[in-house]
Amino acid sequence: MPVVEVKNLDNKKVSTLELREEVFAVKVKQALLHEAVRHYLASQRRGTHKTKTRGDVRGSGRKPWRQKGTGRARVGSIRSPLWRHGGTTQGPQPRDYSYSLPRKVLLGALRGALTAKFEDKKVIVVDKLELENHKTKVLRTVLGKLGAEKSLLIVEAEGNANLERASRNLPRVKLVATQQVHPYHVLAHDRVLFSRAAVEKLQQAIAPKAKVA
Repeated sequence: MPVVEVKNLDNKKVSTLELREEVFAVKVKQALLHEAVRHYLASQRRGTHKTKTRGDVRGSGRKPWRQKGTGRARVGSIRSPLWRHGGTTQGPQPRDYSYSLPRKVLLGALRGALTAKFEDKKVIVVDKLELENHKTKVLRTVLGKLGAEKSLLIVEAEGNANLERASRNLPRVKLVATQQVHPYHVLAHDRVLFSRAAVEKLQQAIAPKAKVA
């Protein structure tokens, strides 16, 4: 069974915590991680791109010249896609890039991402994430003691106002609640920092349910 040290904010060991094998010791499937990352990035796309069709460009709808007798090609409108300043055909239009992903796939990818971080010794667990105030300098000092100077994902229960405000101005630090953790968040950051309560709550939420005979 995987075991992790539980530290305080001064980086001193206070206890150990046994992690659940079905969450932090599973087989890492690259295909699941790839699909989860692709799903997340697709959902973040704005999809506001748009080219102007012949109905959107400026210009009259009058026929430039008569159909026959001029020796020139027949044209119905100066807004034709064949003409300069005309409309664009088959160009990108506003759309929604998001798509649904089965919950089992997403949870399997999350367990795989957490396992990969644990195997790389990039998981940090502290007993409590209680800061003395909301100053960014205080949080930066704490992270320096924990050896988390690079990019960091912090997972904590909602309602920690000091931590929320202190983490806003740190560009390489992202704070998410336990119910909002996505595999992309785990993979996109160098280390993952949990409070003890948060990691226990997360394990309970994403562990596979036992089958009833």
